[in-house]
Amino acid sequence: MASAPASVYVPPPPLTGSARLWGTLALSAATFMNVLDTSIANVSLPAIAGDLGVSPNQGTWVITSFGVANAIAVPLTGWLSQRFGQVRLFTASVMLFVLTSWLCGLAPNMTTLIFLRVLQGLVAGPMIPLSQALLLSSYPKALAGLAMALWSMTTLIAPVMGPLLGGWITDNISWPWIFYINIPVGFGAAFITWSIFRKRESPTKKLPIDSVGLALLVVWVGSLQIMLDKGQELDWFHSGEVIALGIIAVVGLAAFVIWELTEEHPVVDLTLFKKRNFWAGALALSVGYGLFFGNVVLLPLWLQQYMGYTATQAGMVLAPVGAFALLLSPVVGKNIAKVDPRRFAAFAFMVFALVLWMRSHFNTQADFQTIMIPTIIQGVAMAFFFIPLVTITLSGIAPEKIPAASGLSNFVRITAGSFGTSIATTIWQDRAAMHHAQISEYVNQGSSATNSALNGLAGAGLTPEQALGTINRLADQQAYMLAANDVFYVSALIFLLLIPLVFLTRPTHAGAGGADAAAGAH
Repeated sequence: MASAPASVYVPPPPLTGSARLWGTLALSAATFMNVLDTSIANVSLPAIAGDLGVSPNQGTWVITSFGVANAIAVPLTGWLSQRFGQVRLFTASVMLFVLTSWLCGLAPNMTTLIFLRVLQGLVAGPMIPLSQALLLSSYPKALAGLAMALWSMTTLIAPVMGPLLGGWITDNISWPWIFYINIPVGFGAAFITWSIFRKRESPTKKLPIDSVGLALLVVWVGSLQIMLDKGQELDWFHSGEVIALGIIAVVGLAAFVIWELTEEHPVVDLTLFKKRNFWAGALALSVGYGLFFGNVVLLPLWLQQYMGYTATQAGMVLAPVGAFALLLSPVVGKNIAKVDPRRFAAFAFMVFALVLWMRSHFNTQADFQTIMIPTIIQGVAMAFFFIPLVTITLSGIAPEKIPAASGLSNFVRITAGSFGTSIATTIWQDRAAMHHAQISEYVNQGSSATNSALNGLAGAGLTPEQALGTINRLADQQAYMLAANDVFYVSALIFLLLIPLVFLTRPTHAGAGGADAAAGAH
């Protein structure tokens, strides 16, 4: 395995005892805080828009601005960590995240809040890849899988906890507190990380700034993210704005790839995709995460809009997903060196498929328990999903390239999450319109069921217009339920189709992926 010459730099030994425990807690807390911020504002948008005097559509820029900036910053992690050092960069990133969170809570208007959310997304970028790299450097090779298990729990549970916590804070305190809660967590994480890791700093070297590559990255990623976030609202490619953004994204991506492959000091190391395990592992991880995230967004939307659930109740349905993940992730981590991680990943995809197949049989009579059972089972899939795929993706990567590889794979995963959300909600709306049209064909004067329902509603004191409005709402409820079932069913099939992709990768023996990373995340 390629590594830095011993005479130049020797990676520090793994941490032991309380230092490792506190280091793990600090890095996990920072990651949790970061990932939570991608979803915590979702349910607070009406309150934020109302307080700042803008429409709910304008309020969605609170989400979009953070996502765009974060997606741009994540792949820069490798270059920035070589320039400034992993520990310094991570600690500075956390402290700046705390500062921008505090300022977001104080924002007097929407323009200021969006600007601050852009800054928050930019400084948040390096946190997730560097927390992964620092955590792997803290554990011996034999426990690298356990380190990844602890890390992955935070990145999978936080998106689910975000809407629940955001809804509760907005209902019971006020929306600025969704940002203020980052302050104590961030200060604690930064202080502990610096105390433990400052003597374990990675070597730095002055690299020239690839300004052209950086500019192209900002252009194509920014265009793509805005297109994905606003596409549904603007009716996708029926809108000139969406078409323009799409063209800019495609041309920008092509120019970016050509430039980065020919640049001596690229801002993003695309040569990593030459490794089969990296591209296949990153693709399986990203598509799987996109499907997972799209369905995580869709389920509470359906429950709140068409099943009468409050934001808090919808959050409670999703909350148990962490139970099995918390219990099983350490078990997976300890055994990842003994079992082919490809088998674990294939098992995760099969369980995800089972969960989504169960959801595809929901109807409008489904009670709280029926909806919650697949969510509980999904925790099993989450435990077996992240750790094996990250292990496969990072296997065989030279130690000094771990931050770059982690940053690039996380960038692809985060972008896939945006794709998953946009595609799931768009297909849901389109299929609902189709189902509504089909159901409406049966609502006519020649239908005995329709006449019986209208007579019953008239008997309850409703006017003909009110009775037809009630039937239309019932048709809407059924149409959106059937559309959600369609999305769940297709997602289940795609998860099964991902299994062969996992087995395209080369087997990693004795936890090679985690071992390589742990050996030289510094």
